[in-house]
Amino acid sequence: MGLLGLLVGLGLLVLFAFRGWSVLLLAPFAALVAALFGGEPLLANLTQVFMTNAAAFLAQFFPIFLLGAVFGKLMDDSGAVTSVAAFMAKRLGERRVILAVVLAGAAVTYGGVSLFVAFFVIVPMARSLFRAAEIPRRLIPAAIVLGTSTFTMSALPGTPSIQNAIPMPFFGTTPFAAPGLGIVASLIMLGTGLWWLHRAEAKARRAGEGYGDEVEDVTERAASDELVRERATTAREFDPAELQHGHRSDQASPVLNAVLPLIVVVAVNLLMSLVVLPRLDVSYLAEQRFGGTSLAAVAGVWSVAVALTAAIVTTIVLNWSRLPALRQTMDAGANASVLPAFSVASLVGFGAVVAALPAFTTVRDWVLAIEGGPLVSLAVATNILAALTGSASGGLTIALDALGDTYVDLAARTGIDLALMHRVAVIGSGTLDILPHNGAVVSLLAICGLTHRDSYFDIVMVGIVTSLLALVAVIALGSVLGSF
Repeated sequence: MGLLGLLVGLGLLVLFAFRGWSVLLLAPFAALVAALFGGEPLLANLTQVFMTNAAAFLAQFFPIFLLGAVFGKLMDDSGAVTSVAAFMAKRLGERRVILAVVLAGAAVTYGGVSLFVAFFVIVPMARSLFRAAEIPRRLIPAAIVLGTSTFTMSALPGTPSIQNAIPMPFFGTTPFAAPGLGIVASLIMLGTGLWWLHRAEAKARRAGEGYGDEVEDVTERAASDELVRERATTAREFDPAELQHGHRSDQASPVLNAVLPLIVVVAVNLLMSLVVLPRLDVSYLAEQRFGGTSLAAVAGVWSVAVALTAAIVTTIVLNWSRLPALRQTMDAGANASVLPAFSVASLVGFGAVVAALPAFTTVRDWVLAIEGGPLVSLAVATNILAALTGSASGGLTIALDALGDTYVDLAARTGIDLALMHRVAVIGSGTLDILPHNGAVVSLLAICGLTHRDSYFDIVMVGIVTSLLALVAVIALGSVLGSF
């Protein structure tokens, strides 16, 4: 009965989340259903397991949600994201339209700009470029997914994405874990993704397909769509409804002013991770008032938080004149972080209740018994949970909350570098999460005015297939050469 309850609870969560119900309601309900079938005490599971673990997730990662959303909103309202996209379009757009869209998305998301901010800026630019080049508009979502939701989310060393931050407290790693393997994975994702998109473009040209019929601009409507919002906030760290608040500048930021904050994010993150924090005396962290923790458990989050703070200050200083409603902009950014953070925390609470059920032992043993060793079983676990929840961050946290200590022990016994574990876990979470019910996919298609029938196959090829190829390569290289 316990295993049945686990499956019923998970099924209810997936079914109703796909229908647009709020995860804030669904996750505790589904957790209690699982506990009920397992004959476990309901109120104890709600207050002592669900809420405790959800609160622990917020305590660890809310600073990154908050600072990332504020930074993204400042970059949007100052015209900086528009400026970066326009620069890419000008330099590459006439001859390399697809590459321009991909690199525009990659530049802003690797620099710390929230995914949904990038969507709402890059989609109009992509429409214009694809129309002028007579490339089918159905390829726009795939080009944007490749640039924003693959290698810059899970593979590039130092990426400030929440997915890259989640394994750090579990494994004691930094945002730059396994940098060589991350670069290899990024090249595989980018190279195979571009190959597929150019192949699709050439095929469309031979068939005389062209851009297709123009559709009504539904960008603003998509931002306020409640169904899109509910799905989006479990997928990434920005509530799209807040894009309509604040005050967007009428003029784009100068390119240098737009690019410099993105550079600051990467540079400060690198300095904090590899230079500053390792040299600090933080023995005080062992005191009970600081949670009796260690630098390894907090260094990654500290690095990303400081990098985003430095980028926020840089954005404000360089674009002061283009931020006439600074308080409203920052308020909107702060508000945009709340619903995503609490939604993912609720998924984490659900996962904690499931992991505490006696029946979960069967699931854990099955995962650990998967052929291929710990790296393969970790990749499978993160893939499955990210797919079921439609959330890379939610699925990754559930997997590591339930199995993180086990994999740390396995790594010690088998000699696997925890940095390699980190990179495999993050890339694994960013593959099958891009299923049809994923909030980012639903949101992007709504913004583009397209359907799954129009564009989802190409999204699968550039988002799922390329990431799986990269994941296989990282596991194979890491198994032979170790972490590098």
